[in-house]
Amino acid sequence: MLLPVAGVLVGAALASAALPKPTPPPPPPPPANSTYFNPVLPGWHSDPSCVHVDDTFFCATSTFLAFPGLPIYASKDLIHWKLASHVWSRLDQLGLPDGARNVNDQQGGFYAPNLRYRKGVFYVTNTYVGQQNINRLYGTIFTSKDPYSNAAWSNATLFSANAIDPDLFWDDDGKVYISTAGILINEINLTTGEQTAPVNVWTGTINTYPEGPHIYKRDGYYYLLIAEGGTGTGHRVSIARSKNITGPYESNPANPILTNTGTSQYFQGVGHADLFQDAGGKWWAMALATRSGPDYNIFPMGRESVLTSVTWPTGQFPFATPVRGNETGWPLPPKNLNVAGIGPFNNANDSYTFAPKSSLPNNLLTWRSPVNGTFNISPAGHSDTLQVQPTRINLTGIVPPDATTDGALTGKQGHPFIGRRQTDSLFTFGVDLDFRPTAANQEAGVSAFLTQLNHIDLAIASTNATTGSNSTSFGIELRLRVEASGQIYYNIPSYTTVTALPASWATSGQKIHLQILSNDGFFFGFSAWPVGRQSEATQPTWLNANIVSGGSGQFTGTLLGVYATCNGAGTSGSLFCPAGQQNFFSSWSYTGQGQRIDNNQIVPSW
Repeated sequence: MLLPVAGVLVGAALASAALPKPTPPPPPPPPANSTYFNPVLPGWHSDPSCVHVDDTFFCATSTFLAFPGLPIYASKDLIHWKLASHVWSRLDQLGLPDGARNVNDQQGGFYAPNLRYRKGVFYVTNTYVGQQNINRLYGTIFTSKDPYSNAAWSNATLFSANAIDPDLFWDDDGKVYISTAGILINEINLTTGEQTAPVNVWTGTINTYPEGPHIYKRDGYYYLLIAEGGTGTGHRVSIARSKNITGPYESNPANPILTNTGTSQYFQGVGHADLFQDAGGKWWAMALATRSGPDYNIFPMGRESVLTSVTWPTGQFPFATPVRGNETGWPLPPKNLNVAGIGPFNNANDSYTFAPKSSLPNNLLTWRSPVNGTFNISPAGHSDTLQVQPTRINLTGIVPPDATTDGALTGKQGHPFIGRRQTDSLFTFGVDLDFRPTAANQEAGVSAFLTQLNHIDLAIASTNATTGSNSTSFGIELRLRVEASGQIYYNIPSYTTVTALPASWATSGQKIHLQILSNDGFFFGFSAWPVGRQSEATQPTWLNANIVSGGSGQFTGTLLGVYATCNGAGTSGSLFCPAGQQNFFSSWSYTGQGQRIDNNQIVPSW
């Protein structure tokens, strides 16, 4: 007999309990690893330091003498990086006279930045290698609560730098430590810059240029990541750990954890890495690398930023996936271009009209901080143009023989040049130039510029080919200049060639298109033609890109841009040229057409 229990038949309940439970669906498979192309920050972007905040990744890179300096890039997918802001955009931020001007060395200025985030504040710690003496170091700390605004970045807190590459680390007890090349560690007061005495904790595995330190705390250990071996083909990333921040540090037996040294890989110089996690807890490394191959001969874009995945087992040392052009790594976040910032995505092309009331595009850089009034957008009567106020300095800044004591011609007080990074192996860069000389030795044109001692220029220039420098009669010529005096590995001469400008090109108001291109990543082609008459173009002059690879700019990369000069004419000691010379650049364009990702592989620009 069935007995009702609380309104339910017991027999029915037993029968129901005997039924098999439904099988839960299997868990979804883990996301497949992603494949992507390196470098993710192509063009001159050396010494990357990165953090992940909320749903956005941020990276800072070096700029040395370029201005504005210390760019912050933002990305939500690790592949598309937008210019968020520049940490250094105002001369008074540095608290030093003539910021990035009165520096002798072509690789002075702002060295490797360290980007960190703490309780709503972004910190960029840096060493400024400066004023006159390459050995004089100034430690700088900039802060901001808004990484998408130039104005939000503070003036620098200065401290006495022990060495380059300062890294900030907050310990659990609230103490703040700074580590520098060497490898030195000490406490620091972020408000006053006061420090304790430094302690040398590690010299790396090969005792050669230990630098670029970063400290991470994990599983009860302090992990000390460094670069070593120099920034060339011997570059590598190694790691050690300790139970105490000041050591002793135990070197990872499997060091280096990331390098391409001793290989035939196209990506060389891999090093100076920073580690960070994504939203899912996966570890990544952003490092620098050069696309040069082991011969380390041609790499006009200098040191670029590459991305690779890192495996970090609990309680063990991490290890990274080797850097390749066609890289496979952890699953990437989904593509997302909804990123704030003051500038374009780094992989975007340029098409600038310089419209009235507009500002200079934020991805353009000058060499050393410019003098006020050097660049003028849409001056009266010349709408949609960029006027470069010509200065007595040419791009090299070598003092002419007749003005050997004229300090205004050294280039230290600012340059009449503005450009953008070359960000593609294959590219076309061009501008239209309306040039109106009034005397001999006036010049305006385009340049592939590495440093003052390594650049290639194509210009329209006035020449005193008739009766001397004071003559009011002059001709107009195409002038091609190769400045290779800064090269230290190749026997490349510096020289200038001139070609008379065809009379039909030199008519009043006729604009000339000046172009620089590369169709293989190894050679640059320079050519010109009257606007609207490309059929009259000069045959490209092809020059080896090793002219702007390494040499005096081993730490930098090629900028493509425009300039104007009167080559020393005028009053000794004065910076600007005599009145009268005019130049108007328009229709600025840059188009990336391909990226070389291996010795024999080119892919479309991304």
